[in-house]
Amino acid sequence: MPMDFLASIEEASFPLAVRDEADIHCAAVLHAAQLVEAMLPPARSEPGSRVAIILRITPLGRARLNSSAPAGERRRAMSQVETPS
Repeated sequence: MPMDFLASIEEASFPLAVRDEADIHCAAVLHAAQLVEAMLPPARSEPGSRVAIILRITPLGRARLNSSAPAGERRRAMSQVETPS
């Protein structure tokens, strides 16, 4: 599921190379939804040699991750945000 994949790469170092076909599919769905910026392989490229490069999780993707987190985790995350004085 793309949102599970997004959560799994939340703390990854970018750019991130993805070679598994299921993960490439998730990256394509997330890219179409503008939740990640990615360079995707051509659709007609040979399976097994395909690589997607995820460049970053977009601000929209980060917001979606935060909104899907359990309430306790959202409160903890919000309490760590620094506000200007």
